[in-house]
Amino acid sequence: MSRIGRQPIPIPADVQIEIVEGQVAVIGPRGSLTQSVNPDLSIDNNDGQVTVSRPSEAREHRALHGLTRTLIANMVTGVTQGFQKTLELVGVGYRVQQNGDGITLQLGFSHPVEFQPLSGINLEVEGNNRIHVSGIEKQVVGEMAARIRRVRPPNRYSGKGVRYSGERVILKPGKSAARKG
Repeated sequence: MSRIGRQPIPIPADVQIEIVEGQVAVIGPRGSLTQSVNPDLSIDNNDGQVTVSRPSEAREHRALHGLTRTLIANMVTGVTQGFQKTLELVGVGYRVQQNGDGITLQLGFSHPVEFQPLSGINLEVEGNNRIHVSGIEKQVVGEMAARIRRVRPPNRYSGKGVRYSGERVILKPGKSAARKG
């Protein structure tokens, strides 16, 4: 039995869950999310908890059991608290500016790079080198943060670039370090 899949999902008082064959809709204070699920799995909503169970021990059912439970739990967290990822710009002259809903990045290119947020995403600038990406859908928040980071990922030799907050960049020794040995 899946350890993740068999855990019940607690539902806060201000969240409603609608379960229709193959669809789960979660409505909360921050918005609503819908997710299609495999119709073989049974999803029960009772006593303020949602449980997911599988019909058999088949490989496909075992794989979908924990995934479905986690997707529903992420939807509940998203409509109540939301998700946020923070990006940091490291490097001389690297900066970011708020531009309406979007942001404009100066990353050492000959041109500024502009980003417009995906639907349901909020881009917020703190100072001139920190970006907060927030929204209710975990996958879309991660995708937007990854697109911004992809413009200039951290350099392995100098550490300059766009990185996630708390990301540890292990620097490689340069040519001069190899000659000294």
